[in-house]
This record gives sequence, structure tokens and C-alpha cells, in this order.
Amino acid sequence: MKTKGIVKNKVNIVTLGCSKNLVDSEVLYTQLKGNGFTVDHESKKDDSQIVVINTCGFIDNAKEESINTILRYADAKAAGMVDKVYVTGCLSHRYKDELSIEIPTVDAWFGTNELPRLLKTLKADYKHELVGERLLTTPTHYAYLKIAEGCDRPCSFCAIPIMRGGHVSRSIEELVKEARSLAKRGTKELILIAQDLTYYGLDIYKKRNLSDLLAQLSDVEGIEWIRLQYAYPAGFPMDILDIMNERSNICKYLDMPLQTGSTEILKSMRRGITREKTEALIETIRAKVPDITLRTTLIVGHPGETEALFDETYDFVEKMRFDRLGAFQYSHEDNTHSYTMPDDIPAEVKQERADAIMELQQGISYELNQQKIGNTYKVLFDRKEGGHFIGRTEFDSPEVDNEVLVPASQYVRLGDFAMVNITSAEEFDLFGSVIS
Repeated sequence: MKTKGIVKNKVNIVTLGCSKNLVDSEVLYTQLKGNGFTVDHESKKDDSQIVVINTCGFIDNAKEESINTILRYADAKAAGMVDKVYVTGCLSHRYKDELSIEIPTVDAWFGTNELPRLLKTLKADYKHELVGERLLTTPTHYAYLKIAEGCDRPCSFCAIPIMRGGHVSRSIEELVKEARSLAKRGTKELILIAQDLTYYGLDIYKKRNLSDLLAQLSDVEGIEWIRLQYAYPAGFPMDILDIMNERSNICKYLDMPLQTGSTEILKSMRRGITREKTEALIETIRAKVPDITLRTTLIVGHPGETEALFDETYDFVEKMRFDRLGAFQYSHEDNTHSYTMPDDIPAEVKQERADAIMELQQGISYELNQQKIGNTYKVLFDRKEGGHFIGRTEFDSPEVDNEVLVPASQYVRLGDFAMVNITSAEEFDLFGSVIS
């Protein structure tokens, strides 16, 4: 028996995983709105006729969250609170044959590149005139701009090529058009994302072309910050540092996942670089852009990571003093090269190593933040919580990095910039006063 509260032709899109998935959901959102559907993103109400779950299948924790979410809406369907449940995204792409047997109440499963088939199933047309148009689920003042899909890198631990396929760049013309459209609707910050930004252009321009893309995006009127996430260290294109210095609206910020500080584990991970070359690259980047903020992520507990090899990573973090860092436990992913190796590090040891790295980084972050006291920064304000307005400097990406808090008594407009003098600091937060 179906609940009377279901709204016909209303779709609730539920997004799990990374910002690349969020962009995919926004594209689906735009297409459905263009077809006359009522669309919510992650609605708290169970009044939608249709639920589309955009899943993540990257590591065990993400897979568990995705499966639990699917089961939650499968139960809602059984209780008559939802008519149809569709599943798309990485988990669905990777395991849809098995999942369709395990969870038969899901109406259909779709891969990562099956938007036209999903729309057809929903009795919606794929509207080519909407390509490049996006209805945002983020606050209007910032948007993720996905410049490429998939990955050609051979990293032994990573299942992304299985789920997303090989690297496919979008054209500069298409990306500039989308950036202009976003800017006209109030977007001030573009966060460039891909599985590997540095590979951009090799497939369609026969050369690494990220610097040309940055130059053209930086000319888009209204875009005040352009931020780079997910740069691969091997074969890093140095010309992007030149354009970063030349253009004031390209943030002096670089997210470069390095994974480990051990040359032996780097080789096992098939990363195409050594610790020595990594350190030399970091030194060059910091020399060319002296005030750059470097963010990285590390994996602990990869097969074969002895205590001595972990100590090399610990020493690497201590020596390099990254501005931002996240540590993750190795996940044994089937059909990857690392899956052929024994997952020989106990779960509790992985946890201990991740905790040790983050405790070290906490101290580094505290020391670096203390050095910011007394300085003044341009801050983009994202939200208000309790007694504070909360924003970010150009050196911080949404959700994962430092935040700047100012008292709510010092009124600022959300989505706008203000100059803030830093008066105190903690490990991951800065506190300040608006001066203009």
C-alpha cells in the first residue's frame, strides 16, 4: 500500500562519495529539471516518487555506506513510501550484477557513463542544449568543475579505472562555456577536479594542457578563485606554477595525493616516482611559488608496509611539513594489482598508523597556524553556524581544510569576500576579526 504523501514526478537524488560524484548528480539534476520533474537533492522527506542513489565504490567504508543507503530506500519502497529506486555511480558500475541479485527490490542499476539510459528509464529526454549547464547543490558562490573523466594511471591499489574507465578530457571550449554560465549565476570560486588534473589534454591535444586551460578560465569575468585538486606527482607539468604566479585569481593551493613516503612502497603501488624525486618536486614547487599551500593524502597499511617502511612515511611527513594532510587506511580492492598481494597488515595496526600520522600532522598544523596570527587574509564566507560566520582563505578548500571563524556580530554576507585579521588559531581553525 502506497503512502498518500508521495509526490508524482518528484525525484530525490542522493549523492555519496567524492566531489566528482556530486558533479554527476548536478548534471542529472539539471537534465531532470529541464524535463519538468520536481527534483530534490538529499531530501530529508520521504515524499518523492523516485529516488536515485549515486553511489561510491572506492573503498570498504564507502561501499558499506552506499549499500546501507540502498537498503534504507529499498525498505522505504517496501513500506510504500517510495515508488521507484534506481542506483547509479561507482558501486553500481562495479557490482551491479551481484547487487541486482542481493537487492532485487531496486528497479534498475546503472553504470557511471549511463546518464542517457537512466534518463530514458525515467521517461526523460537527454537535452543536449543543457550540456554545460549546471544547477548547483553547493552554495552558489563555489562550484566543482570536472575537467576530465576516468584515469590512465596504473596505481596498484586503485579501482577508479575499473569504475570510471580511461582518462577522457573535456575540451577547453566546453569548460570555459560552463565556467561563464556558472559565473553569470554568481559562482566566484571554481574548484577544478579530475582523477588526475595533470594528465589533462594528453588525449585530445596530444600534450599536457592544464596551463592553457587555466589561462582561459582565469579570464572568465566574475571568477575570483580557481583551485586545483588531485594533481599527480609523476610527470608534473611545471608550467602550471608559472600561470599560478602570473594570474592573481589562481589560488596558490595544490592538492597532490602522494600516498606514502617510502620508495619501496611507492614502487609496489606503481606510482612511477621515488621518495627522493618527490621531495625534489616539493622543493621545486615551493621555490617557484613560495607562499603555496600543499595538501596531500597518504595510505597506510599497504601490503608489505613493515614498521620500518611506515617509519619512512612518518619521517617524510615530519620533514616535509605539509600544510594540509589526510591519512587513510589501505582497503583491499578486488581486481586491482594490490589485491594479488596478501593484505598482511592487521586492521588495528592500520588504525594505529593512521592515528600516528594524524597526530603528527595535528602538531604541524598547529605550529603553521600560529604563524598566521596577526596576518590579514581575503576570506570567502560559506555559512553561518551558531555565533560565527565561517569562511576560507585561498589556501583552503571546502569541507576538508582550515576554516576561518569571525563573530556573528561582525556581519558579513554569505558568498562574499572580506578581509580578516587573524587573532588566534587552533590546529585546524583560525579566528579573526573583519577589517573591511
